Amino acid sequence: MDILEKELQIKKTSPEDKIIALAGNPNVGKSTVFNNLTGLKQHTGNWPGKTVTNAHGNYIYKDKNYILVDLPGTYSLMANSIEEEVARDFICFGNPNATVVVVDATCLERNLNLVLQTIEMTSNVVVCVNLMDEAHKKGISINLERLSNCLGVPVVGTTALKNKGLDTLMESVHELAYNKVVPKPISIIYDDTIEKAIDIVKSALSPILPHNMNSRWVAIKLLDGENTLLNSINKYLGFDLYKDLKLMDKLSQAKELLRKEGIDSLTFRDRTITHLVTMAEDISRDVISFEHGNYNNFDRKLDKYITSKKFGIPLMVLLLGIVFWITITGANYPSEMLATGLFWIQDRLTDFFIKIGAPSWVHGVLVSGIYGTLAWVVSVMLPPMAIFFPMFTFLEDLGYLPRVAFNLDNYFKKSSACGKQALTMCMGFGCNAAGVIGCRIIDSPRERLIAIITNSFVPCNGRFPILIAVITMFFTGYFTGPFQSFMSTLVLTGVIVLSVMMTLFISKVLSKTILKGMPSTFTLELPPYRKPQLGKVIVHSIFDRTLFVLGRAVVVAAPAGLVIWIMANINIGNTSILSHCANFFDPFAKLIGMDGYIIMAFILGFPANEIVIPILIMSYMATGSMLELDSLNQLKSLLIDNGWTWVTAISVMLFTLFHWPCATTCLTIRKETQSKKWTLISLFAPTIVGIVVCFIFVSTIKIIGLV
Repeated sequence: MDILEKELQIKKTSPEDKIIALAGNPNVGKSTVFNNLTGLKQHTGNWPGKTVTNAHGNYIYKDKNYILVDLPGTYSLMANSIEEEVARDFICFGNPNATVVVVDATCLERNLNLVLQTIEMTSNVVVCVNLMDEAHKKGISINLERLSNCLGVPVVGTTALKNKGLDTLMESVHELAYNKVVPKPISIIYDDTIEKAIDIVKSALSPILPHNMNSRWVAIKLLDGENTLLNSINKYLGFDLYKDLKLMDKLSQAKELLRKEGIDSLTFRDRTITHLVTMAEDISRDVISFEHGNYNNFDRKLDKYITSKKFGIPLMVLLLGIVFWITITGANYPSEMLATGLFWIQDRLTDFFIKIGAPSWVHGVLVSGIYGTLAWVVSVMLPPMAIFFPMFTFLEDLGYLPRVAFNLDNYFKKSSACGKQALTMCMGFGCNAAGVIGCRIIDSPRERLIAIITNSFVPCNGRFPILIAVITMFFTGYFTGPFQSFMSTLVLTGVIVLSVMMTLFISKVLSKTILKGMPSTFTLELPPYRKPQLGKVIVHSIFDRTLFVLGRAVVVAAPAGLVIWIMANINIGNTSILSHCANFFDPFAKLIGMDGYIIMAFILGFPANEIVIPILIMSYMATGSMLELDSLNQLKSLLIDNGWTWVTAISVMLFTLFHWPCATTCLTIRKETQSKKWTLISLFAPTIVGIVVCFIFVSTIKIIGLV
């Protein structure tokens, strides 16, 4: 999307409306400020890179309408990532009447770097020092008045979570937007050589840039060699700056001056960044005082174990196992109740169609086909998601997920991938489609594609029922009571670890073949541990994730139910279309430890993995519609009677882990990549891996004589 299109997104309802940009580092409470002012429920989370697109909403103050734009969280405006580019371009070209830079009171020095960069770009800045309550708890005092004098712009302290200080913030924004206060921001002066070079370029820029663009800042970026900025400026202006001969001549003169002093583009950037960092350090020393120097000892002691080489990975696996155990155990009862209720409705619908004398095929299509499939998807998919997503959001708000990325970063780096992929992989456990969307936080397009393609290698909650059922029937069914649940969780956790290892392996293969490249570096903030907001965790996880993903699954499952019913009930000769297809795939399926009906169940389960087992039962029993057996023992007997062995069980588990993503995920991949090519690769790459892994397993078993 180009700059002009971004501007058109923010439409004024009145000429008097004021546009206010909200900028800030990730995890400073920026979206909380936005939500409390506008009333919009933008999801907030305690891990970096949460906001990757602009969200905007209205706020009325003193009978004036303000349009607040929540920009992506970014550490700087140097445009090293998509987030930085979006934030920089909106501040520069979106013509906001004021820019509010939200900073974290507990780590002001680091956040001031962004403040100084913004002040260098525009003078219409208000600094919002958020999380003042946390700073107070840690014995950190900030002299806001002195900070305002140092920066030359209004500074307001807030605790957005408790809605404190936001009225004062909007009063400062109101005065700035209506020119009641004229800020005099601090002058950022570099060494003499750099200042002379800036003046040379600025003299040629001033006549050709519009009044709302800071010619000094653009001159600095041109000397820095900021190509992304130049592209954005050209789109905004409608002409190519490189075609302005006078400007190019001045730019050459300035660069020649710098070269004589031994300053190339890289050195120029280092010097300007170092100067900003030094200024941030000086200002921080002047305005911050500490009651005690060990204010973050608790976090450091905790991270000593959670992020250590010795304990980090084991603790992560243990926590993952606990999450799965709670999900597995907790989802059983609501899933059973939901299935009972939904299929009771199906029986009543059947009675209704019989009463009105509807043709059997109409009942089959609408009730047994479409409604029956939807009932299965909802009853199997909803309870695990309703448990998993709140726990995932809880860990997110707690601040644990960045530690997961930290622990796995080295492994992903060895795979020539990005450590942030660990976060998107974790989201994939709840839903692969959600994990694909989460890949937006990865800056490198190459690494983002790797993360998207490999996201389906971790099983989503739709594949958990298959894994859990097979594990319980063939491997832990000999145990009873809570111990059976514990053993099932243990085996499932081992299977998940295998999927993570395969994710790393395939990432390495992709980075050495079709997606060659070196792993990029990225800044990973380990935010302080915070008490999660349980109410918001539940609301956001249910509405923003669970129901959103369930809605997508329902949309694709309804037509799938129709296709499944038709294939199972229309015969060619004396055999259904489903059986004909199964017989066709059977020779191939035997090579990878399965049979044709299993392959057909996976194919027909493409819209939603939850319906694989019901399709399998329907196929083996030749009932023409999906049904549920009363117990796993009955299901195990049915499978064994149709030729299942422990080899079949393991092959099914492996293929469940490594096969094509569901239709919802494929649609999401298509939307995120805007490419048919990468969507097809994402579809077939896991399938090829699944076939190869199953074939190797079956061949090995035969060679060593276990079957």
